[in-house]
This record gives sequence, C-alpha cells and structure tokens, in this order.
Amino acid sequence: MDSQQQILKHLINSLPKNKVAHPGVPTFAKPGVDLLAQFKDHLEIAAGSCYEVTSIAEAQQIMAQKLPEASLIVSATQEWPGTVNLTSQTRPHDLEPVDIGVMRAEFGVAEMGSVWLTENSMVVNSIGFLPQHLVILLDPEAISENMNTAYKRVSLVAQHYGCFMMGPSATADIGATMVHGAQGARSLTVFLLPSP
Repeated sequence: MDSQQQILKHLINSLPKNKVAHPGVPTFAKPGVDLLAQFKDHLEIAAGSCYEVTSIAEAQQIMAQKLPEASLIVSATQEWPGTVNLTSQTRPHDLEPVDIGVMRAEFGVAEMGSVWLTENSMVVNSIGFLPQHLVILLDPEAISENMNTAYKRVSLVAQHYGCFMMGPSATADIGATMVHGAQGARSLTVFLLPSP
C-alpha cells in the first residue's frame, strides 16, 4: 500500500460513524426594522436613487426629466415598453449603445440597498451592465432584511445566473477621487412599485 492509499484509508477510518447535521445558520433578523427606509438609505449611500411611484407612467416621467437625451431604451419587463426589442436571442454585445436598461428585481436587501437579479429578470445578462443607466422596478413588499435572510430566498438550483446589484459601479483608484460609472452603468434608479 503506497502513502496516498494509507492517507486515504486513515481519512476514511476517521470519519464520524453517525451522520452529523450541518449547524443552523442564524438570520440575524431584528424586530421592528423599517425595511423600506433602511433600503432607501443604503441605496443612496451606494449612489443609487429611489422613488416610490404609483404607476409606470410616473416612473417614465421621472426618467424623462432625469435623462432627457436618452433615446435607446431596452426593457426586460413587459410593464415598461422599450424602444429596442429584447428577446433571449438578443446578442449580449448589441446592448452596448443602449441608454437605459429596465428590469424588475426579484427582491431587494435592506441591509445593503441591493437588488437580486437573475437571468429571469434580465432576459439577457448584459442588460445589467452595458446600458449607460439602469432602472430597476422593485415591489416594496419584496424587501429582505439582510444577506442571511436574502440567501434563504435565493434558489441557486432554479437559476443559472444571479447577482446582487447595488448602485452604479464606482472606483477611487485614480487620485483617491470617487468616480461613479467607471465600469458598467453610470446610474442606478430604483422605482418602488408593486408587482402587477
């Protein structure tokens, strides 16, 4: 028996005879947390902006005022029609010239001011990164308290791709000056609007 086989044999013999349950992971949830207020505050810290609206038309009006020059809009949700058609057959790099990318997040995380996006909510993954500006629709009832409670909602088996996104990209590498939108979207706007 060579040394590798001896090591493997010792490892196998040292395994517990009875099955040991994995330890539980606490959620660290706190009673009485205003999830909506916390989400807004933390999103704004990450240079995102948040609006409570009652309709898509109201959200579209806000974006028209914020970005009057934006003409190419691609939408991954039927709630907000885009000017550019998006299907699962759209080539990812075709979204490079897009001004505004619109999608509905599956849920938000108050602790981080972030949203959970998957290939279901993006249709084409590059919509979350190539447009100049991102618009996220989020149901205010779909906000999780922290990352521990959020991971209980994530199904890694149901989706091939998912990411937590918070605010536009940022870097302070050059001259210790904070620059937003250095890579990826230059702005991120969340509209709190119940799911249809």
